[in-house]
Amino acid sequence: MFMSKPAIAAPDEASGSGGAAAAQWALASLSLSVLLSSLGTSIANVGLPSLAAAFSASFQQVQWVVLAYLLAISTLIVTVGRLGDIIGRRRLLLAGILLFTLSSALSGAASNLPVLIFARSVQGLGAAVMMTLAMALVGDAVAKERTGSAMGLLGTMSAVGTALGPSLGGVLIAGLGWRAIFLVNVPLGALAFLLAWRSLPADRQAPEAERPGFDVRGTLLLGFTLAAYALAMTVSRGSLGPLNLSLLAAAILGAGLFVLVERRAASPLIRLQTLRNPVLAAGLAMSTLVSTVMMATLVVGPFYLSRSLGLGATMVGIVMAAGPVVSALSGLPAGRAVDRLGAPFMILAGLVAMAAGSFALSVLPEMFGVAGYLAAMLVLTPGYQLFQAANNTAVMRDVRPDRRGVVSGMLNLSRNLGLVTGASAMGAIFAFATAEDVAAANAGTVSAGMQVTFAVAGVLVIGALLIALRSRALARSAERVAMPGRDRT
Repeated sequence: MFMSKPAIAAPDEASGSGGAAAAQWALASLSLSVLLSSLGTSIANVGLPSLAAAFSASFQQVQWVVLAYLLAISTLIVTVGRLGDIIGRRRLLLAGILLFTLSSALSGAASNLPVLIFARSVQGLGAAVMMTLAMALVGDAVAKERTGSAMGLLGTMSAVGTALGPSLGGVLIAGLGWRAIFLVNVPLGALAFLLAWRSLPADRQAPEAERPGFDVRGTLLLGFTLAAYALAMTVSRGSLGPLNLSLLAAAILGAGLFVLVERRAASPLIRLQTLRNPVLAAGLAMSTLVSTVMMATLVVGPFYLSRSLGLGATMVGIVMAAGPVVSALSGLPAGRAVDRLGAPFMILAGLVAMAAGSFALSVLPEMFGVAGYLAAMLVLTPGYQLFQAANNTAVMRDVRPDRRGVVSGMLNLSRNLGLVTGASAMGAIFAFATAEDVAAANAGTVSAGMQVTFAVAGVLVIGALLIALRSRALARSAERVAMPGRDRT
């Protein structure tokens, strides 16, 4: 199949300028995969009004064009990571890129809304593969001492995709219509496939008799649990109505059954004992918390800028673009800092910056308006990128090769769950703090809601900082008694 083309050697086998160039091309293919999966999320949002008009549908109906994509990613991201560990990460990444590209073409050619929603769910499956295995393949594509820089680059490309989506989508819709926001992925997907096929190291697989089995029951239960939770956080705009409570109850039940099944499985999807590892457990918890905080900037920011500061739609878009732009610019320097100063220290530095930025968002905009908002974002966003690069490096650097896919999936899942939870929970805190309907609230109540929301965000980041300090202490204790050379995960 995809293995007919000889691939480059792994980084520990490559040498000289040829090996370095090959690693750069491999990293380029992984970066483009991350860019496309991120772009697939952000570019569709701007097209919702056009889709509602084209299909004579309500906003709630066309919103499933976005939700189907996000649900597919959240539900399947751990599963595809495990599949990559079993059948080969290069092979599965190529299949994921191909699936993403073909489903993008189907989305652009859709004749009705159900077909478009189906195509977007398939595209989300491809994106889940690309997001998870791009991170998992870093250990195969680059030298270990450059892991931080590679993770920083992937973070940069994710931010570029997020920042580029709304503006690129607007231009494409204005010039070519809504179908162009999906069809633009086709040539880019073809390029990503070609780069990955030619540059990624060949899969190193054990003999078929030694390969672990695939945990079907655990996979189905985890998918059910994640889908129920994601729907509970997104339907009915995050309110705690009967449907949301029923979905949350189903998610809790599914999680309990999943734990029972995994304890008895011969080849579990997730080895529960790995969650006792202080670095992995802390990394997942911190990733969820900080992603919840970052989602608050996207949920609360537009209301504050428009209703409290009185900015027009164009200026709101410009100010809101500052965060993704700063993320894109700070990703690479953050990764290099991780390589030079070490991941544990830079996790702490990133979280301190995020806490300062969150509390600054609670205070400075009220004092200095737009300038205060931008100043706070210039602290919060680089802190987030620094944390991401350091945390991803700390979790992934010493993972056993046969577990990189599933651990990468868990890390990406923690981020996605944080984003989904942040959209609901932080939005609910903002609505509660305004004490009235946000859409009709006056400038003063919106400002009060902003202050309360980001004070809570700052407390969440302090919680993540305490987790980091405890994890560091536990890891140091474990190192004193661990066997030399033993992998952590």
